[in-house]
Amino acid sequence: MSGVPDIGLHDDEPHESGLNNKLNWLRAGVLGANDGIVSTAGIVVGVAGATTDRSAILVAGVAGLLAGAFSMAAGEYVSVSTQADSEQALLAKERRELREEPEHELAELAQIYVDKGLSPDLARRVAVELTEHDALGAHAEAELGIDPDDITNAWQAAWASMLSFTVGALLPLLTIVLFAAGARVPVTMVAVAIALAITGWGSARFGYGPTRKAVVRNVAGGLLAMIVTFAVGSLLGTHL
Repeated sequence: MSGVPDIGLHDDEPHESGLNNKLNWLRAGVLGANDGIVSTAGIVVGVAGATTDRSAILVAGVAGLLAGAFSMAAGEYVSVSTQADSEQALLAKERRELREEPEHELAELAQIYVDKGLSPDLARRVAVELTEHDALGAHAEAELGIDPDDITNAWQAAWASMLSFTVGALLPLLTIVLFAAGARVPVTMVAVAIALAITGWGSARFGYGPTRKAVVRNVAGGLLAMIVTFAVGSLLGTHL
């Protein structure tokens, strides 16, 4: 009986949850950097289409970087805070139910394992052993899909989002201000295309999707954004 994966099932879940959480953070970082690259590249290339004044391009790029970074951080903080508040409320409800209706909760947990394919007797034994080991963890994970020890910190998410966006934004900003007027736009476009190919590949790898499609889609979208903003900047620059 002890050879049946009662404990193995319980031990595997935190490991898998931790791995998925790390992958989610990496994927969020890659996507944040991607946003920084595309949005800042669009701004600086657009301004470069209107003027060759390096100071004007730098000011616009820095303003776009700061606005985007703080916007990303604020959005991530609000989103993660809302999710964390919901998870904490659900955990509080689960604690109360475990305290007030332990037998009902045990039967509910056993039924979850029956629905997953275990026999009623084995499901009952699994539920009992997991509840004795960590009642809240077992019930929260099986019923709610929440790991009580792995609630995302909103401040950490906000800082990570801000940092990844800033790192991505620095590439087009530095590229376009360091090169001479005649070369800055094409060099920036090439640098951005290479960076977007990398972030597209990374997001596909972390998301277990096809890398070639992700790279082509990412690069094409970024180039289109830069071409449009450059054209608009050039058009406005000739009329101002």
